[in-house]
Amino acid sequence: MGNKKMARLGPQLVFVGPVLIFFTIIMIIPFLLGMYYSFTDWNGVAGTVTWVGFKNFQQIFTNDPDFWKSFWFTTRFTLVGVVLTNIVGFALAYFLTKGLKLRNVLRTVFFMPNVIGGLLLGFIWQFIFIKGFSTLGDLTGWSFFNLPWLGDAATGFWGITIVFVWQSAGYLMVVYISSLTNVPTEVMEAAEIDGANRWQMLKNIIIPLIMPAVTICLFLAISWAFKMFDLNLSLTKGGPFKSTESVAMNVYVEAFQNNRYGLGTAKSLLFFLVVAIITIFQVRLTKSKEVEA
Repeated sequence: MGNKKMARLGPQLVFVGPVLIFFTIIMIIPFLLGMYYSFTDWNGVAGTVTWVGFKNFQQIFTNDPDFWKSFWFTTRFTLVGVVLTNIVGFALAYFLTKGLKLRNVLRTVFFMPNVIGGLLLGFIWQFIFIKGFSTLGDLTGWSFFNLPWLGDAATGFWGITIVFVWQSAGYLMVVYISSLTNVPTEVMEAAEIDGANRWQMLKNIIIPLIMPAVTICLFLAISWAFKMFDLNLSLTKGGPFKSTESVAMNVYVEAFQNNRYGLGTAKSLLFFLVVAIITIFQVRLTKSKEVEA
């Protein structure tokens, strides 16, 4: 029995061992170091590190309005972004699983924004919002295009949301397409014979059967929205007056611009706990609604 266990353990160590080593070096060790530094006043450069206990967390809760302002912005952005991204992604997938001649081309077109890096995409949309919309406003006379899309708190929020949805919906579309193509055709045909309309089939058959995809897409969208940084940096840089500053950017500014690495890691640890609780709750909730075909 012992020889059999060793024989099975050998291939596992060969194939899984290097991955575990790199995962530990790249993810686990930095995470543990971050937890340690969150209880210090290290500035990220000095060779001396002073232990301050819970002083950083006390400062976050009592004397850091900018963090909570960015937290509120990130929460609102996540709620709106997750809902819109999943609606758009599912709608694209639903129509592109029909018998359209150009459906493969359209799938590629809608997925392409996800391939472009966030910083580059942000600079492209910055040009669109400032120059492109201004030109369209002059040509059409519509005040919609002449709004200060990146210069105002309200329009800046929607500007970042538009770009986020435009970038992320294509990836979720692919996940939904893979799930929609696996919906049994005989179930759909039986429902159609029984007189069910398209809305009834969508609500009572399709959506319950693709709940595993919904679980995955919600999880991905929530994680993307909460840790959004590159679009925030390239579009608004958190302005005006930090009204569109995400938590990720707030942590970055605190740690690498204000040289308060200990306080920055304390914020990131607190934010990690919040996101972990939300994602665990979301996964448990949606998994409980999954059904088998």
